Amino acid sequence: MLLGYNTSGLQNHRLDEALRLLADSGFAAVALTPDVGHLDPFRCSAREIEELAGLLSRLQLQPVIETGARFLLDPRHKHEPTLMTADAAGRQRRLEFYRRAAAIGRDLGAQVLSFWAGIDHQPGPDSASRLDSGVAAAVAAVRESGLTPALEPEPGMAVETVQQFSELVARLGSEAPALTLDIGHLYVVWEGPPAEVIARCGSQIAQVHLEDMRRGEHVHLVPGEGEVDFDAVLGALAGSGYAGPVCFELSRSSHEAPRAVAACVDVWRRWRGGS
Repeated sequence: MLLGYNTSGLQNHRLDEALRLLADSGFAAVALTPDVGHLDPFRCSAREIEELAGLLSRLQLQPVIETGARFLLDPRHKHEPTLMTADAAGRQRRLEFYRRAAAIGRDLGAQVLSFWAGIDHQPGPDSASRLDSGVAAAVAAVRESGLTPALEPEPGMAVETVQQFSELVARLGSEAPALTLDIGHLYVVWEGPPAEVIARCGSQIAQVHLEDMRRGEHVHLVPGEGEVDFDAVLGALAGSGYAGPVCFELSRSSHEAPRAVAACVDVWRRWRGGS
C-alpha cells in the first residue's frame, strides 16, 4: 500500500509546496482535491496541468482525484449541487464537474476518481431513481477519461454505509462504481468492527481514506485524537489484498498541516515496523 495525503488538508500551502512537503516526508501518493485554491477545474490551464504532472512525476507521487470541494460549485451552499439535487440542471453541473476532474486526472496520471452521492434534501418518490441514475451517469462520465470511479459512503448522504453501497452495486451491475472506503466513517456509522467490514468489502476497494475519529462523531481528527485502531485497520486492508493509496484526509487541519503530516507518518511507520 502507498502512504498518501489529501490536499484538502493543505489549503494554507501553495500546491507545489504542499506536494514537496509530502514527498520530503516520505509520502508516495497524493489525493488531489480540485478546489478554488488548488487546481480549480474551471480555471486552471492546460499548461498548469502539464507542469503539475511533471512535478508529480519528479516527486514520485501517485495521484488520485478527490471531488469533495466544499464551495466550488456553489459559494453559498456547502457541497451543492449533488447527484441528489432535485433540480436537473444542478445535477448536470455536478456531472460536468466530475467529467472535468476526470479529464484532469487522466492528464496527471491518476487511475481513480473518488465521489459521493450527496444529501437528499428533498426526499420523495423519485429519490431512488435520482440516486441510481445519478451514480450511473457519474460512473460513465469518469470512465470517459479512463479512470476508475469509486463511490465513497458518506455519513448523512444518500449512500452512507458499506451495506447501502453493496445494495447500489447490486442494482447497477456493470454501471456500478468501485468503493472509496473512509475508515473514519466506519466509526461514525457503525456497521460492526471496522476490520470485519474491510474483510467483507475488500475486493471492491479502489481508494482508501484514513484519519482518526470518535465513534458516532463525524469529525476528522489527527491521529492520536480519536478511537481508530490504526494497526488493526491497516492490517485488515493489507490482508484484503488492497495495494493502492491510503490517503489521510484531514480537511480541518490545514492550519497545522506540518504537525498533522508528521503524525500520519508516525502512524504509518509504527504499523510498518510491526507488520
